[in-house]
Amino acid sequence: MEVAPALSTTQSDITFQRVGTREIDRSSYLGPDYNGDELMQLLSDYYNVEALVKHLQQHPEYKSVTLQFPDDLIKDSSLIIRSLQSRFPEKTIKFWVLADTAYSACCVDEVAAEHVHADLVVHFGDACLNAIQNLPVVYSFGTPFLDIPLAVENFRKAFPDLSSKICLMANAPFSKHLSQLHSILTGDFHYTNIIYSQIDASLAEDGLVTIVDTFPIPEGVNQVGKFGNNNILLQRDGQTESVLPEEYHLFHLTMPQDPRLLYLSTVFQSINIFDPASSGLVSGPFPSLMKRYKYMHVARTAGCIGILVNTLSLRNTRETINELVKLIRSREKKHYLFVVGKPNVAKLANFEDIDIWCILGCSQSGIIVDQFNEFYKPIITPYEMNLALNEDVTWTGKWIVDFKDAIDEIEQTMGEDDTVPASASTDEPEFDVVTGRYTSTSRPLRALTHLELEAANDDDSKQLTARYTASGAVIKGTVSTSATALQNRSWKGLGSDFDSVEVDETGADIEEGISGVARGYGFDRNDAVNKEYK
Repeated sequence: MEVAPALSTTQSDITFQRVGTREIDRSSYLGPDYNGDELMQLLSDYYNVEALVKHLQQHPEYKSVTLQFPDDLIKDSSLIIRSLQSRFPEKTIKFWVLADTAYSACCVDEVAAEHVHADLVVHFGDACLNAIQNLPVVYSFGTPFLDIPLAVENFRKAFPDLSSKICLMANAPFSKHLSQLHSILTGDFHYTNIIYSQIDASLAEDGLVTIVDTFPIPEGVNQVGKFGNNNILLQRDGQTESVLPEEYHLFHLTMPQDPRLLYLSTVFQSINIFDPASSGLVSGPFPSLMKRYKYMHVARTAGCIGILVNTLSLRNTRETINELVKLIRSREKKHYLFVVGKPNVAKLANFEDIDIWCILGCSQSGIIVDQFNEFYKPIITPYEMNLALNEDVTWTGKWIVDFKDAIDEIEQTMGEDDTVPASASTDEPEFDVVTGRYTSTSRPLRALTHLELEAANDDDSKQLTARYTASGAVIKGTVSTSATALQNRSWKGLGSDFDSVEVDETGADIEEGISGVARGYGFDRNDAVNKEYK
């Protein structure tokens, strides 16, 4: 008689081994010689906890505070929140940690903070400092360790000429070291044409923004310009004339994200990067604008455009979406709107009928720069989309990523009215500049002028009626490129085996879905109110 085999695994010390505690390495930002016995004090100094506590004491209206850490600093969150809670023993403030942000780590995540009805967001680590919608934020960048002699050595290796025009720049945390580095290079090694960037302290004048870190301007140093929206350029020796970054070479501390790196490469003559994480000098190759030029021409003959929103927190996001929609419709192209947190190849591959993506994201790390052709469809920015849909294409070599500047460019293209140019309404053939082939799908909405559609009855206003024409599927008076793509597929999903069966093609009634956030949807709140009154 055979015995049935055991279907469970015997739990023994041999099969299952205990996992011991692992020492967390913080030497990359606290320094190689930090003492673990003084960890709490070191972290308090690094994150400027005393200044943060003072700010919270001065604003008793903040009852719910969220702490946002990047992935590489999330290991410190439990220690920091413990330190803050010990300073407010009366439990007057509830502290929450945003363990997984919805968008780029450098952006303030208003969406996640809304789940706990936060009054304030404290953002730790590197930050883009882009203007947000309406939630107060406190920035604490941190003070990371930097091997100054090694940085000076790499700088002198990159720039042996003492008269070269050079700009020192870094991310927000390492910007604190630029003043000292600039002083050593100009004083001890006699470099004569060095400027350096610093966080613009005037950002704190906005009632929604507070920066607990200090960036004082040393005596004898003057502001000689601005860089972007969040940095100022400084220079010693009493010079006050404005400088042009285009005339300077860049020496950058830390490796920028690809979107930031591409933008910097369009501004400065050359880029040399000293990355403290690898202690080496990097001089290229960097992301190229040539691929952006190709993608712009792909957008000219794209029939279906996906507007990919990678952030909902930045100011002017809605205005940019509205202007893009106007521009795309005026060129008789089809568009779909997607809100996706942290887009990746798998997510975007689900929408094969999209010809090209136009992404709205943070200029520092929220824009996808596909260097290795991983994504199935090209991804461009609103600025590049505006260039592509302009009748007269002029490639300037710029790469504008700021929403406000992109809106201004689109408004100039549209002009005073939103009408289509005369040349765009003709039936002249169009050719794909990249492949050289004739294309008939670049303006799917233009075909509507040649169709005679029956007006829908008022009683059937909620019904989706589809008609298939030579131009594709028309649903409620507009061409649906998604329906057309589905019509041309060999397999159309579950239930496609019953195409021969007569079914009601009028479709289902459109109903309003649920609203709110996951912590409390609209119907959850209504149920709670009803139970309270009962």
